[in-house]
Amino acid sequence: MPSLLRLLRASLRPYAGYVALVVSLLLIQSIANLYLPNLNADIINNGVVKGDVGYIWRIGAIMLVLAVFVGILSIVAVWFASRASMGFGRDVRRGVFERVQQFSATEMNRFGTPSLITRNTNDVQQVQLFVQMALTIFVTAPIMLVGGIILAVREDVTLSAILIVILPLMVAVFAVLMYFAIPLFQSMQKKIDRITEVLREQITGVRVIRAFNRTPYERDRFEAANADLTATALRVNRIFAAALPALLAIMNLSSVAVVWFGGHLIDSGQMPVGNLIAFLAYILQIMFAVMMALMMVIFLPRAAASAVRLEAVLETQPAIRDPEQPIEPEAKTGAVEFRDVTFGYPGGEKPVLHGLSFQLRPGATTAIIGGTGSGKTTLVNLIPRFFDVTEGAVRVNDVDVREQPLETLWSSIGLVPQQAYLFRGTIADNLRFGKDDATEDELWHALEVAQARDFVAAMPEKLEAPVDQGGTNLSGGQRQRLAIARALVKRPRLYLFDDCFSALDAGTDARLRSALKPEARDAAVVIVAQRVSTILAADQIIVLDAGRIVGVGTHQELMSTTEAYREIVASQLGEEAVA
Repeated sequence: MPSLLRLLRASLRPYAGYVALVVSLLLIQSIANLYLPNLNADIINNGVVKGDVGYIWRIGAIMLVLAVFVGILSIVAVWFASRASMGFGRDVRRGVFERVQQFSATEMNRFGTPSLITRNTNDVQQVQLFVQMALTIFVTAPIMLVGGIILAVREDVTLSAILIVILPLMVAVFAVLMYFAIPLFQSMQKKIDRITEVLREQITGVRVIRAFNRTPYERDRFEAANADLTATALRVNRIFAAALPALLAIMNLSSVAVVWFGGHLIDSGQMPVGNLIAFLAYILQIMFAVMMALMMVIFLPRAAASAVRLEAVLETQPAIRDPEQPIEPEAKTGAVEFRDVTFGYPGGEKPVLHGLSFQLRPGATTAIIGGTGSGKTTLVNLIPRFFDVTEGAVRVNDVDVREQPLETLWSSIGLVPQQAYLFRGTIADNLRFGKDDATEDELWHALEVAQARDFVAAMPEKLEAPVDQGGTNLSGGQRQRLAIARALVKRPRLYLFDDCFSALDAGTDARLRSALKPEARDAAVVIVAQRVSTILAADQIIVLDAGRIVGVGTHQELMSTTEAYREIVASQLGEEAVA
């Protein structure tokens, strides 16, 4: 509940005018609704009983006008309540999205992609629905409840004693409902996360699942998660299924009691017939207010559970963020320096990089090679500050990456990751990702350097050819070449190629590196590679082994000084290349 109140207070503030208008309209509507039974009693006592048809018509016309007025007020109030709740939902979704955009890999790993998707869709929807219900019910129900009790007592104090019995019974039903429902709704949200996670894994890895004949296992895994969620949902439904009949039974028994005792009062002349009808109407209005409160109780636990999850995202401060007093580099040269860098992943038992010190010079190509798990990709991820170093410093453009604005840092880097990811749109849209105003000539030039011009030119739509989410309608090599072209269009001062040549055949790899050399002659180039043939011509090769630098130099220098490098060369090119 505290999380929900904080979220409502913060996100509904821009819609305070709408909220005030809705409250005013519903206040008038509720007062008018409470006045209608009094008019009805007046018709019966002074019109029907006395046979005054003219009086019946006059009061009936007033009731009709009042009913139409109430209907109009209700429509207008619901319209403004919807505007406020939809705007609230939009703002919360935007806030969650913008906060997630700031998250570093640490926060992304902590929350998990499926959970973040669920929070920004299902959780926002739950709170938004609660807001819409609250703006209409939260105002109406208390007024109808309190007003109905006061007017019922005014009609007959003795008969109002029935309320002393029925109201505590209803409160008890609500208390039991809240006690059991809130924990179950919190559990349901976590199980929805689990369903999303399993489903996302199965959709993303469908080819691997089929290749290893794991479809039955994955089906069972999904069924287990689905059955778990279903069982919890059924428990919630059983609780509400028991509560609703209990409330209806209380309502019906109350009506019977009113008619029974009211009939005796009429028979003894202590109460007019019209007053009994009005009293019964007020009892029903009280019951209706309680039923509306039940609707709030249904949505409140879900909204409260969702608000906790949304607040957890909104209040999480990214581990990687702009410094309080940023320093702008004097010049974007692309120079990089590692100063005694040690790095360990958050929660890891020991560092994965140890005491790294080296420089990347503009106009030079630096290659990084090493065995699996040696820390090559981790090293590259420290340059754009996807993670902060544990010890030491990484300097880009002669400024520590922790001291310069993130946008300034990222604007000077062109990154091509191991897994090339393309976005839904066209080829041109993806190529312009780092430079919105790139001309078609620039795009074709980048495609030519990346050895992608031929297959793009062969497509009927050329640059306007559609690209599916993730580039799934393209081959791995085509995606990789388009990712390289995307970095080239940006024309950064520092290129980071993280093992992105592995999806290319040897011939394409050689042609691409040959075309890339003049293109990036003024920039610093970092190539992470598995294949020795990719890095033979590099100006500097850094050899990593278990997170430590075991050799730095050219190919010829390393062949004579570094055993680990000779072993890599021998394993790929044969013993003859080492001899």
